[in-house]
Amino acid sequence: MGSSEYDEKTLRTETRHHVEVSTKEVDTAAALIGDADEIDPAEAIRIRKKIDRHILPLMCVLYWVQFMDKTTLGSSAILGITTATHLTTNQYYLNTAFDFRLGTIFYLSYLVFEYPQNLALQKFPVGKWMSINIFVWSVALCCHAACTNFAGLFIVRLILGMCEGSITAGFMIVSSMFYTRNEQTLRVGYWFLMNGTAQIISGFISFGSLHIHTSNFEPWQWLMIITGAITFVTAICFLLFFPDSPTNAWFLTPEERALAVIRIKENQTGVENKHFKKEQMIEALLDPKTWMFALFSALDNVPNSLTNQRALIVSSFGFTNLQTTLLGCVDGLIEIVTIWTGVNIAARFPNSRAYVGFVYFIPNLVGVIVINTLPWSDKVGLLFGQWLTGVGTTGFVLSLSWLSSVTAGHTKRITTNAIMLGAYCVGNAAAPFMWQAKYKPRNHVPWTIIGICYGICMLLLLAIRFHLYRQNKLRELEPHDEQYDDVYIERVNEDGTIDEIKVEKEFLDLTDQQNRDFRYVL
Repeated sequence: MGSSEYDEKTLRTETRHHVEVSTKEVDTAAALIGDADEIDPAEAIRIRKKIDRHILPLMCVLYWVQFMDKTTLGSSAILGITTATHLTTNQYYLNTAFDFRLGTIFYLSYLVFEYPQNLALQKFPVGKWMSINIFVWSVALCCHAACTNFAGLFIVRLILGMCEGSITAGFMIVSSMFYTRNEQTLRVGYWFLMNGTAQIISGFISFGSLHIHTSNFEPWQWLMIITGAITFVTAICFLLFFPDSPTNAWFLTPEERALAVIRIKENQTGVENKHFKKEQMIEALLDPKTWMFALFSALDNVPNSLTNQRALIVSSFGFTNLQTTLLGCVDGLIEIVTIWTGVNIAARFPNSRAYVGFVYFIPNLVGVIVINTLPWSDKVGLLFGQWLTGVGTTGFVLSLSWLSSVTAGHTKRITTNAIMLGAYCVGNAAAPFMWQAKYKPRNHVPWTIIGICYGICMLLLLAIRFHLYRQNKLRELEPHDEQYDDVYIERVNEDGTIDEIKVEKEFLDLTDQQNRDFRYVL
């Protein structure tokens, strides 16, 4: 298939059926695949396994690292950070000068920089941009150890939030580049369940840090240095080994790159387009499903405040610092098992995402009821209630892969990703304000709010499914749209000859609304 160069000139119209396009308007993979449109199933599996071997381990490690890093503040709370940095209880939870909690600062920074991060992920090579962000945040994490007051912690937490905005968004883009819709459900689940792995590993790291006794360094400082060093090594590995796209993946041959692109043709979303399209951004803003997913994301992540509060809540049940640290491993195990089973069920049974997410929220509601009703003396029962509230994480994981699968057009996709992750930040940033001293020790008010959020999220999943199902039915009644049937670009070969390449709809960088052949997965 020979290498090719993109000609930025508009193609001449040779027949009335041809559509004039510029190569910058179509997907980056358009000229790569040429006329090939089929792939042997066995070959597709071989390439998928090769992709898995080279990118999935890196994605899993990074997601473990990023979750571990952003929860270091909660772990440090029982390792001495509040005393060492001269924070009173009010300053840790609510500093009147800034009106921010340290947990909230992270997510507000994440929110502010989320859309710029998504634009950068479209403009620059995805892998390289994420590598830069990982490096900066590793430095910021190590700098935690040098902080002696609230202002210092404020700055480093702000930098962490700014950098992390590139990770989940980047992974959503990469997953849609390399995997089919059904494979995305599994792969997103696999790298997201590393949050649970992080809780287990960070529990042991925190336990080990608690037993480091040095004259000049306290346990919480060692925790920051150790996690910062792990993050730095991860940044180097990403820079060296993580690909930017299947069209230039270093571990694929030129022929395999073309086949890797053909393999995801069924997604009807292409690979990527480096040019920002204002009309796609506007379409994303006007699309009802964008805001349904965003509302789900915001409400589902109000309970996510439990991530940073977990150690303090479990400690309030009457467990020692050592017991609290080790019990955090159970939270991680629950998250691993529930996400793994949930995404595998959703992948096994077509169009079941909403139903699976709905069912997995039921234990969360049970957990809230248990915590609100059991006697305060029943600390084991309260602990089990706390563990039950971790099962519903599966719903959010499914929503991430679902959104990527039902959104086409690269600019529209990065816009919807930014909105959903922005809503994720809003939920996380607002939630810490629930945990006020006047509600202690039972915290009935925040737990009730959490229960209401879970209930609404369950209904939202069903509402999204109904909306998409209705859109599919309407499209089936429409006549075939011939507008994009004959679109060509020019490809300049190495010998100087020019080929006319027909571009299929899947690689025209059309949105899911422009491409009437697009069908939403449910």
